[in-house]
Amino acid sequence: MIEGVKHIVAVASGKGGVGKSTVTVNLALAMAAEGYRVGILDADIYGPSQAQMLGVGEGVRPQSAGENRFKPLEAHGIQAMSMAFLVDIREPMVWRGPMVAGAFQQMLTQTVWDNLDYLFIDMPPGTGDIQLTLAQKVPVDGAVIVTTPQDIALLDARKGIEMFRKVNVPVLGVVENMSLHICSNCGHSEPIFGEGGGERIAQEYETQVLGRLPLTLSIREQVDGGQPTVVAEPKGEVTATFRDMARQVADQIRGQGTEGPEISFSE
Repeated sequence: MIEGVKHIVAVASGKGGVGKSTVTVNLALAMAAEGYRVGILDADIYGPSQAQMLGVGEGVRPQSAGENRFKPLEAHGIQAMSMAFLVDIREPMVWRGPMVAGAFQQMLTQTVWDNLDYLFIDMPPGTGDIQLTLAQKVPVDGAVIVTTPQDIALLDARKGIEMFRKVNVPVLGVVENMSLHICSNCGHSEPIFGEGGGERIAQEYETQVLGRLPLTLSIREQVDGGQPTVVAEPKGEVTATFRDMARQVADQIRGQGTEGPEISFSE
């Protein structure tokens, strides 16, 4: 188990561009709004985005907490650790897989989390080194899969679900992002990426749709500006959806008992 952390939830997607980091930060903030102590680990080594989404200024570095250990930064009441806090994010990370996996492991083991109920891990897209390192090293209580209703995204979401099943991590459910576009001028709604995709995949894998999120300008503007929707519009409809998702995640993990699953992974 990671010291100072009770439960770990991985937020993943089979492909990039489906809004996984936006969902992660809002879900974490919603969980905090439900009264839990929450942290985020940004495991996307090549493209860390949680620093900007949480409004942490460029060049802000974590404080040392003894030899080779550091304290997470705090933003909007949650603890956070990201590669963006440790390197110059304007420089590309030209690293091979083992270096990436090593950096991820360091962030996992050298961050001094302060008594967290939930640590959300914002996973990089795909099913590569980071995912395998996580499966081998960490007792993950559950995974949330983010997809859009588009067939091509669903294809990749299936891979994400299969991967977690292979390493005995329960899939808590699917978040269908960008499920409906509502015109900001006339209010007309249209499922521009298709519809019912999250439902189909949930049925196929005997899991559930945790929630559906609209494709709106405000959600994107808020995270880009470091004020995610749950903070910017605490009484809004989108925040209510995230709060509901957070409750479902907490209920499912509570239902598993206190112990996370045993993860075995053979080379």
